[in-house]
Amino acid sequence: MGEKEQRRIIEHPILPELKDIKKVTIYYDDKPIEAMEGEAVASALMNAGIRSFRKTVKTHEPRGIFCAIGRCTDCMMIVDGKPNTRTCVTYVVDGMRVQNQNGFGIDSEVVK
Repeated sequence: MGEKEQRRIIEHPILPELKDIKKVTIYYDDKPIEAMEGEAVASALMNAGIRSFRKTVKTHEPRGIFCAIGRCTDCMMIVDGKPNTRTCVTYVVDGMRVQNQNGFGIDSEVVK
């Protein structure tokens, strides 16, 4: 299959070089995804090509990353069984389990 397309910015003209970053595995709907320890869950998912994180309550429209600073609710997902987790400000931990969220996430209904 070859090398997976890299969507993550590794070299940047202003930001410091990423050295000695530990790679970990998180699970999105039980599928393993490679992530970098300490990065936001939303960043790891975006790098893996995942754009839809939840569905809205009334119209069931997909939502993904929007503000990326924890102010809106578009990136909320179920993380390690906890619904309504803002993934743009939640950092990756090895073995973390992440699921799409449908609606408010109360009595978590996982999006299929």
